[in-house]
Amino acid sequence: MRTVWRIGDNFCAMINPSRRSFLKTASAVALTTAASPNFAATPSQRVFVASGTPDGILAYDWNSATGELTPAGVAAKISTVDWITYSPHRDYIYAACEVRSFNGKPTGEVASFSVAGGQLSPLTAQNSASAGTCQVALDRTGHVLVAVDYGGGSVASFLVTEGKLSEAVWTEHYTGHGPDVKRQKTAHAHFASYSPDNRFAYVNDLGSDMIHIYSVNTTTAKLASAGAYTAKPGVGPRTLHFHPNGHTAYSMNELSSTVDVLEWNRADGSLTLKTSIELVAAGAPTHGCDTVISKNGKCVYFANRGDNAIYFYRSDATTGSLTLVGKTDCGGKTPRNFVLDPTERWMLVANQDSSQVSVFARNPVTGVLAKEGKNFAAATPMCILFA
Repeated sequence: MRTVWRIGDNFCAMINPSRRSFLKTASAVALTTAASPNFAATPSQRVFVASGTPDGILAYDWNSATGELTPAGVAAKISTVDWITYSPHRDYIYAACEVRSFNGKPTGEVASFSVAGGQLSPLTAQNSASAGTCQVALDRTGHVLVAVDYGGGSVASFLVTEGKLSEAVWTEHYTGHGPDVKRQKTAHAHFASYSPDNRFAYVNDLGSDMIHIYSVNTTTAKLASAGAYTAKPGVGPRTLHFHPNGHTAYSMNELSSTVDVLEWNRADGSLTLKTSIELVAAGAPTHGCDTVISKNGKCVYFANRGDNAIYFYRSDATTGSLTLVGKTDCGGKTPRNFVLDPTERWMLVANQDSSQVSVFARNPVTGVLAKEGKNFAAATPMCILFA
């Protein structure tokens, strides 16, 4: 029996083009794709969308020539899925389920599925450390899965064997808090990630204004404390993404809609603040969300749910420094997650509160998004994953 538990106050936008502009860009993309064998479009590619509903994981077929999503039913009926991620060889999927109780215990659920022919088959389901599991991250060996619990302010790790999850082999419950009396009364673990060399794991704690750092044992899946990065009080670190240059990381701060540009130290895994970027003007609605980085590292996008916008920055490939280009409306309300498709000619945005995935054409050379996109129905979309 699963009892749904919702994350409190969880509320993504460059230059605002017209529909004619979108169609023009989309047509150009289609022509380029057709003309170049390097970008030959697959007739159909499976896309999974995590849904914050009892249906759990939805399936779609993606056409990279036209930017169209076609519903393909429910891939896995598992309640309130906040996040999904693939194994290294894409033969397994792991899910974080934001529920209050699972298996009679006051925790969230972490589940795994095998993937074959675009279909999902349940493998295992385990209890997380506490309630409100909102994200999972798999290391590059495919043996260590870390799950974070927003509601309980905790983290757990699991040993993975052929896609199957052990019971939690290690847990930690955070006790910190921050100055925001509405959002930071207690710790709120929100996002786990790994260093470029896979030796360290990071957990963004929105409630405590910290990023906890751990060394990773890929044999046992246990983590060991290796320090912490302390952010400015009240900013609420939400997500952490590493730049392809191998030494820069971007920490999105939800409460202030700022981005900490960090230097990663390979020797000990520590993070050092280089600069902080303010996404919105003073007094504008905040609620920063997620980050997307192009494969070549030249384009970085940040989502702000306060104004339902995606902010586009150019990034210096060597230093990771950012220069603002502009912003665009995200096509709906409350973008929870957004991704580039494998061709990087389209951006897909999961707009949680308007129950739609918005698709924007993207210029693969300049990184600029079309000012208008197309919307496809998706019940409470939380995370988008390409097969």
